[in-house]
Amino acid sequence: MIDTVMTPRISACRALAFGAALACAALPVAGQKKQPELVKPMAGPRATVLRITPLYISPDTGSQRVDRVQVGREMVVAEKSGPWVRVYANTDVQEQQENDRDAPMVGGDEVPPPISGWMQANGVVEESTPDADKIIMGAAVNEETLASNPRGPANAAQSARMLYRRVVEMFPNSPLAPEAAWRAADIQWQIQKTDASTLPSAHEKSAVFRQGMDEDELRKVIKYYPRTRWAALAAFDLIDNKLCGDWQGSAQCPEKEADLYLKYANEYPDGPRTARALYEAVYRFAVLKDMYAADGNDRKTSDALNQAHSILAQLKAHFADSDYSLRAGALAYKLDQGVPVFGVDME
Repeated sequence: MIDTVMTPRISACRALAFGAALACAALPVAGQKKQPELVKPMAGPRATVLRITPLYISPDTGSQRVDRVQVGREMVVAEKSGPWVRVYANTDVQEQQENDRDAPMVGGDEVPPPISGWMQANGVVEESTPDADKIIMGAAVNEETLASNPRGPANAAQSARMLYRRVVEMFPNSPLAPEAAWRAADIQWQIQKTDASTLPSAHEKSAVFRQGMDEDELRKVIKYYPRTRWAALAAFDLIDNKLCGDWQGSAQCPEKEADLYLKYANEYPDGPRTARALYEAVYRFAVLKDMYAADGNDRKTSDALNQAHSILAQLKAHFADSDYSLRAGALAYKLDQGVPVFGVDME
């Protein structure tokens, strides 16, 4: 996947990864832990909707409108009447009351009681719909792709997130559930990360003085799907909460961050973010080389240069085809040529 930050964030490669996920739909998920059993309301099957749908007091578009149900909202189908279904549904107002820090993906906090009403059945996907998990997952990927388009709907990322959550909640044993859980958690993380970056505290050097992102959903991905690529992706996101906001010229920040990325690479040696983690470590040692040189500390300057080359060798050995290997090589070349990578404006 391509690492980009969105408001909301989207990775274009996810659409391609989705095709691969469907191809593996019949395969068990390695290392997946059994999740808590969901208690289904007695009113009827769980469902969601793929389009913004009005909710009426009776099965007639001329009747009073109760509200409208947004894409991906949780519903329970109570009864059917021709092309209409009566549902208990969370509306957009109720979902917003969760204030972006939604209840856990499986079980958890109480939410406002759902609103009952009638809606047209087209666009409704029930848990009994053939290939319902794939249909909802595909709709989520479409919404997430729309979110990467500057002209796309403003709420596309949240719609994608809610649809991914429906896959996890309605089909916890689906082979698509781990991917959906990761994507739902990551979308929330990136939205919160973008919001946090606009606050004055974002420039604080120490992470303890900055507003961090809610780690709950990412940690659930690691808990329920240990030793999988989704756990590795979640663990990489979590590093964000430990990084310095602004280095403020202090060597302590790149030193700490280099250790964080190397620790991650050791824990997930073949993970989908390992090459990036190693590159981030090379960059920080390159910065440290310049910082130490500016302070006249020859020993530490030499050590940082050697560390950068050592990690570069690891990148080339295990991720030779990665862009991060090429980028790290370019950094090392600059170091060897005496070209600063930090404080360039002071050169």
